This record gives sequence, C-alpha cells and structure tokens, in this order.
Amino acid sequence: MSVTLAIDAMGGDHGLAVTVPAALEFLRKARGDRVILVGDEPAILEALSRHRTSPDDRLSVRHTTQVVEMDEAPALAMRNKKDSSMRIAIDLVHEGAAQACVSAGNTGALMATARFVLKTLPGIDRPAIASMMPTQKGAVCILDLGANVDCSPEHLLQFGIMGSALVAATENKPSPSVGLLNIGSEDIKGNEAVKRAAALLRSSPVNFAGNVEGNDVYRGAVDVVVCDGFVGNVFLKASEGLAQMLRAFLREEFGRSWLTRLAALLAWPVLNAFRRRVDHRRYNGASLLGLRGIVVKSHGSADILGFRCALERAAEEARHGLIERITAHVEKLTPVDA
Repeated sequence: MSVTLAIDAMGGDHGLAVTVPAALEFLRKARGDRVILVGDEPAILEALSRHRTSPDDRLSVRHTTQVVEMDEAPALAMRNKKDSSMRIAIDLVHEGAAQACVSAGNTGALMATARFVLKTLPGIDRPAIASMMPTQKGAVCILDLGANVDCSPEHLLQFGIMGSALVAATENKPSPSVGLLNIGSEDIKGNEAVKRAAALLRSSPVNFAGNVEGNDVYRGAVDVVVCDGFVGNVFLKASEGLAQMLRAFLREEFGRSWLTRLAALLAWPVLNAFRRRVDHRRYNGASLLGLRGIVVKSHGSADILGFRCALERAAEEARHGLIERITAHVEKLTPVDA
C-alpha cells in the first residue's frame, strides 16, 4: 500500500535544512510513497534545488503564507494561523489528500490544531502522545507523554487500548502486553485513579500484565506502558537526562589520559554498537493517538536521520491501518460497573 505524507516543512528548530533532505531520503527508501512539502513554496523550491531535485509525481509542494513559531501560544496559533504550514498539513489529512501528517513544530499548537481539525475517534475522550523507547528486549511504547496532566481511570484505559493497537500495527505483535506504571507491582499500590484503571484494563480486551514499576520499563517487562501525562513527561525527561549524563561520563573517562584514549580506540566497535542501539534519533516520532487521522510529532531539534525516522513511523502507521485498529479495539470495550 502506498502512502502520502503531508510534511510541515517549516516547523522545528532547523526547518527546511532538515525537513527537505529527510523527505528526499524517505522517498529514496520508500519507493512507492509520496510526500507533500507544505510551506513557503519559493523557499522549498530553493532547498530542493540545492539537492538537485524538483517536484515530480512523488514529491509536490503546497504553498502557505504563515509559520507557527516554536514559542507561540497554541490558542493563538490555531485562531490566527489558518494558512500556516502546520495547519494546512493537518487539513490535507482531513481532506484525504494525505494519509498522515508529520511536524517538528510547536507541540501544543500541533495537538490543539489536530484535535480541532480532525476531532477524536468515537469512544476516545482525549488524544494522547505515545512514543517508542529502547529496552533490553527491543522497544516499549509509553503513553501519555504530556498531553494530559490529569487523567481519569477511563482515560488510562483508553490509552492502554490505543497503545496496544499502535504496537500491534507497527511492531508485528498481535497481542502486545500492557502494563500500568505504578509505585509497586501489587494491586494495593498506587492512588485510587491508578487502582481503578487497573481494574478497567483487567476487564478490557487488551493483554493487561498488571502494574509495572519504573525499573521494569527498560527491562522490557511489557510492550506498552500506560501513565498520565504528568508522570510520563517526567519519566521521559529523566530518561533523556540520564542518557546525556552517561554519554558525558564516558567521554570524561575515556579522555582522562593517552592510555584511556587508546582504550577508547580499541573499544570503538563496541561503543559504536552501543550508541546505535540507544540512539534516540532512531526512536524519533511521537504519535498523537486518538484522532481521526494520523499525526506524528518529531522532536523540534531532530536532525535529518531523526526526522526521516519520524516520517517512516507515520508511513508505517498509515500502511497498517492504525486508525481502523484503534476503532476496532474501542468497539470491543464492554461496560464495567463503577
């Protein structure tokens, strides 16, 4: 199945310097797919010319006159930037001209605009931000990562269903295990919302594995980890900080003397394999789940590799019918007495 992606070419910290070459790399790898670069047409054409490329049957340009700034208030962006590259990229998904939208722009504005234009799926109260992270056994999907700070048990149930559908669609796991992030694995642990969510998940169609603790996540204890947006965002930022600290420690220790620098040279194949295994760029692309269309948020500072990975994630979600899978999972829900 071929897929058309609408790309917010102007979004992110680097804009066209990243989005255009990443789109071209994506097209070289995904032979049957198409992209629509949305943004300032003269600037996009100039960027394409630097790569000795011009629009063709697989690459088209949609001109817009506005750009959503990274620090712009979401409400103002949604109200005043109706011809922004972000808004038009989402509109293309709504119109059916594209099967997915990818943007590295302002997260709040992207979520607000996507929810306004696309609306939520039946049975889903709030969209959630989901992303993949590396573990000892492969990768884990974690949601929510910041869209919903306060969540009811029903919201956490919906996150579990959407995360399960996402992993089933993109990771070739028909029945992924779902865990609820908690301060202990026992059923009596956690606040009332988490306890109630566990009961709802246990009675739902998902493969619920029970509560998981923070140290279970990177062991790969489950395929999907569910939490509210406050906890999820703190977990994500703490993980990013830990990775940066470990890289800094390694540089410091290997740079202490000529002997340690020699050891670094000898260990280079192992270090390179380790770096590749935990490279955050290869996991770039957070999915805005629960909408009537596929929207993927790239990290604002993503480089070409990272943004290309976000494009590949969006294409895979569209190719494997993520929206239809989530809808089917929600329809299987049976009411549970409060």
